[in-house]
Amino acid sequence: MKGLTAKDVMNQNVLAVGTDWSVDYLTDFLVENGISGAPVTSEDGKLIGVVSPTDIVRHRNLPGKDSRTDSPHDYYCHELERQYAKEKIRPFRIGAEPLVTLRDIMTPMIFDVNEDTKAKQVADTMIRGRIHRVFVTRRQKLVGLIATVDMLKVIRDS
Repeated sequence: MKGLTAKDVMNQNVLAVGTDWSVDYLTDFLVENGISGAPVTSEDGKLIGVVSPTDIVRHRNLPGKDSRTDSPHDYYCHELERQYAKEKIRPFRIGAEPLVTLRDIMTPMIFDVNEDTKAKQVADTMIRGRIHRVFVTRRQKLVGLIATVDMLKVIRDS
């Protein structure tokens, strides 16, 4: 492990996501690709954040996000419609939530290293930051990703 650098350890096939993606689309994307997070890039390809299931859970657990307490069950709506004119109960209906995008939930703090960073230093960064992925950049452009599993492979193979 002594001579290994970020370039030796990184995965070059990085799947990035856009800021305008919905949370539901991101969830499907992560599941379909078998990944636990992704870099968020701007339209010009600049690395601006990261998203993971933690960000999704954090957003959904914000106060006022519990749909079970915000919207009445259909049974109650139908029962009210039998007793009152629709115009009278319309103010009691809950409208759809506004679209939440990755810009709203992403973590803007980015941990990145350059290609020549020693693997040991990458591990130290991940441990100190308590993070599961580090982005590898060249001239501020994303060229790779080192995830926890990549570091475990290094340990296994050394």
